[in-house]
Amino acid sequence: MAKKQTKASYQGDPGDEHIEKVTVKETVVQVTETPKPKKNSWEIKDRTFYLTKNRSPLSYSIRSSNIHYFDEKLGYERELKYTSNQKTAFVDEMKGDQRLEHIIFRNGALFVPKNKQTLQKLLCLYHPHKGALFYEWKPTAIAVNEIEVIELEIEALNAAKDLDIDMAEAVMRVELGSKVSEMSSKELKRDLLLYAKRNPVLFLELVNDDNVVLRNFGIKATEMNILKLSSDQRTFSWGSNDRKLMNVPFDEHPYSALAAWFKTDEGMEIYSNIEKRLK
Repeated sequence: MAKKQTKASYQGDPGDEHIEKVTVKETVVQVTETPKPKKNSWEIKDRTFYLTKNRSPLSYSIRSSNIHYFDEKLGYERELKYTSNQKTAFVDEMKGDQRLEHIIFRNGALFVPKNKQTLQKLLCLYHPHKGALFYEWKPTAIAVNEIEVIELEIEALNAAKDLDIDMAEAVMRVELGSKVSEMSSKELKRDLLLYAKRNPVLFLELVNDDNVVLRNFGIKATEMNILKLSSDQRTFSWGSNDRKLMNVPFDEHPYSALAAWFKTDEGMEIYSNIEKRLK
């Protein structure tokens, strides 16, 4: 916005002060941006499609007519049909005779060369059964997913390699239960690495869960009869005199509840007491 000032002055009576009037005019300049054309992301190339669920019958046909696509831009459904003599799959854009063509998968696959753009776009963009009955093979996307999985495995294996024995035991107790107490350190480390490779996501979640160590601590204390868990798994008490320590809230895992309780003022005192006994 630009402002333009104009001055106007006049002389009053000789005894009056000189008065200057300033008039401010505002000029609004409107800037219109020219919209940039959207980049066409459609790539002209050969494409291969496969039936979902690893199906591979000798011959399998999907519907090539009496199907519809909701066009969000136009706001209504449009009928689709695959023909051998039309340049579009939209019936409302077709002109003249329409020679229906079948869409047939052989041994679970359908190769569509780049010169058959109408069929490619029908299968990739508009067909109502894409993703449910068939999908396009995208090796680049698959490679990206595989790289992510491999990198996740490496991250989990590196974390497993650096874990101290107490944390390793805590993580593996989630997977193996009380069997962990009978394992040597070498067996524990081996199974830890295998577990990290097989279940990298879950493994990393456990490693980053503060309560895993506390749960393991509580289980060890119970196995050594320092603590006692009631048969209904609702109460923890001292193993030596049955004095009740805490009640397990309804619908909570007993050792998860115990781990949370260890973080309270009362629980921290009990934790220190148990820690001395475990040593």
